[in-house]
Amino acid sequence: MAAMPFTAYLYPVLLLIASNVFMTVAWYGHLKFKTAPLMTVILVSWGIAFFEYCLQVPGNRLGSAVYSAPQLKGMQEVITLVVFAVFSAVYLGQPLKWNHWAAFGLIVVAALLMFKE
Repeated sequence: MAAMPFTAYLYPVLLLIASNVFMTVAWYGHLKFKTAPLMTVILVSWGIAFFEYCLQVPGNRLGSAVYSAPQLKGMQEVITLVVFAVFSAVYLGQPLKWNHWAAFGLIVVAALLMFKE
């Protein structure tokens, strides 16, 4: 079997990172707007999530050519944690504490086990 080009491994990761930025904004961006009506927040979040799906679905589709479904899920969890950590500190002004990093570290170790044969 021919070796897959590096881009076959890279494009899914880039798409999943981009999709996760949209999803993190959809899930947590409204926390700075606590006085906004809940229905408005829900509709805006759905609109943002649409773009997340437009990136996430092709990311997983392309990724399935070189990664297994459990590997894609493990990768997604690590990407989620990294994107959320940056978002929480930069946008929400709530940097993670040592115990958050420790818990995230355990999740990263679990995700890495997905890549062991």
